[in-house]
Amino acid sequence: MPATAEHADAERPAAKGVQGAQGAEVAEGAAPDRPARIPEVDALRGFALLGILLVNALMMASPYGPGGAVDPDASALDRTVEGAVQALAVGKFYLLFSFLFGYSFTLQQASAAREGASPVPRMLRRTLGLFVLGALHAVLLYTGDILMTYALIGLVLIAARNCSPRTALRAARTVYGCASALLLLLGLASLFVSDAESAGMDEELTAGFAGLVADYRGDAASVVSANLGQLPDVLLAVPLMGGFVLAAFLTGLYCGKLRLLDGTGRHTARMRRICLLGAAVGLPGSLFMALAGSGVLGPRWTLLGPVVGMVTAPALTAAYVCGMLLFMKTARGARTALLLAPAGRMALTNYLSQSLVMALVFTAYGLALYDRLGAAPVILGALALYGTQLALSARLMGRHRYGPVEWLLRAVTLARLPRDRDRTTTAPR
Repeated sequence: MPATAEHADAERPAAKGVQGAQGAEVAEGAAPDRPARIPEVDALRGFALLGILLVNALMMASPYGPGGAVDPDASALDRTVEGAVQALAVGKFYLLFSFLFGYSFTLQQASAAREGASPVPRMLRRTLGLFVLGALHAVLLYTGDILMTYALIGLVLIAARNCSPRTALRAARTVYGCASALLLLLGLASLFVSDAESAGMDEELTAGFAGLVADYRGDAASVVSANLGQLPDVLLAVPLMGGFVLAAFLTGLYCGKLRLLDGTGRHTARMRRICLLGAAVGLPGSLFMALAGSGVLGPRWTLLGPVVGMVTAPALTAAYVCGMLLFMKTARGARTALLLAPAGRMALTNYLSQSLVMALVFTAYGLALYDRLGAAPVILGALALYGTQLALSARLMGRHRYGPVEWLLRAVTLARLPRDRDRTTTAPR
């Protein structure tokens, strides 16, 4: 569910750590009139792709996804794997992409200014392009698409493009506070529902799974029909998660206006504090969500658990961001960043191709393995897919500046085909 194209240009030379490790390659690949990329942003985006893939793989493989009804036939290993994904990944990585979306928005503004172009028409065209891609993605491949949400809430960023960094941060805090208060009220209200009523709602939910399984194992038409049938419920969830997406957008906007990812060495002590505090707040909330989702705490907690997880997820996301940035300052972290960055440069292509591959595996488009595999083999396969994407991304980004879908979205954004100078001239390796 990523913030993707037109995202990683910044005006600065390469520095130490990952910056120095990538500096020569970036300088070789960049066109003379374009600034070097920020390798940390690309690496963070590549890291986020892994978390998104782990969550989406479980959601696309079975109706018993993380945070949903408990699969009574799941093995202890499968439940452990699903619980780990729910605690460490669910709700965190779409916020990381949202933060990077807001950060990259400032870079797009700077790019338009350098070229003497009006930023608003470009941004509106890009937003429309994201919405169309998201709609096709949701109908044909995966109803959990985030691109449409990004496109709609991205209109707020366009309206707020000239606000001060302080205003952006204050707005992010306000939006987060209001969204959290609303969700917590809903979660606390669920405690007044009896265990019998909660169990009844779970039974009603699982009763509809048989039809879903049949549709996804049927044929291509039944897959599309199943996706369309789930869209209303998905759209109803947008307002609930939209507040957290907007808060992450605005936080990214704040950081982008101050270029806080441009030379992170100035903020080492602050990042360490955020990392520790974020883990201290986010991990307990995530563990509570995982325990509630597993059914260990009883049916009454099945709604409050995800609520607490969503409210505390931004803290753990902040810890992930700062932890990765600190890690990338080490020699091993710099090598890891070199591995992740190419996948992050073509994150939109990778995000959509993940859904395509999983649709071919789990639905009637291909093997129709929906609800036939446990969480453990699904996650193992997702890790294999991610490794393949890292290798293919490195090869493709060694020859081109953009991934295929990024190139298409850039053409829509600019209302013209990208010129040759927009591509790298790096020799094949």
